Amino acid sequence: IGAALSAIALPATAHAQSNDAPKIEPYVGASIGIHDLGVGVPGDDGGIYGVVAGVDVPVGKTFFVGAEGNYHFGDGPIENEYGIAARVGARVGKTGKIFVRGGYQEVELDLVTILGGNPPPGVDNSDGDYLVGAGVEFGLGDTPISFRAGIDTISFDSTRATAGVLFKF
Repeated sequence: IGAALSAIALPATAHAQSNDAPKIEPYVGASIGIHDLGVGVPGDDGGIYGVVAGVDVPVGKTFFVGAEGNYHFGDGPIENEYGIAARVGARVGKTGKIFVRGGYQEVELDLVTILGGNPPPGVDNSDGDYLVGAGVEFGLGDTPISFRAGIDTISFDSTRATAGVLFKF
């Protein structure tokens, strides 16, 4: 993942540092959503609540590349989850963006909730795999605040839908 991010970000960073290019766009935000683990048992989905942080680098006037990290704690079957992803997207209008992303997400499971009792000794409660997804962001007028919505899957086994508020620097 690191090599892929470098291959994407280095040319964009060089372009963004030229005098006529827009500036790099870092952001932080709050996120809320639901994560359905897709294991087919009652209660295999739960709420997730957390933070995101990242940076977008303009590539020309319309396109951008970026990187983003996230951390969420959960209820129901999810104790917490965290990950990193590369983003590629396009600007829509003055403040909107659409994007796709890919990366890695680690999920710590609450096995007592999932199994309905204590798991056998030595059972690992974490699982991680590749993440792919897409989303949209829309700015709030001329303020540095944006709203976002996204949907992701982890190895096409689970589904995460999130919404949030971003503050851009």
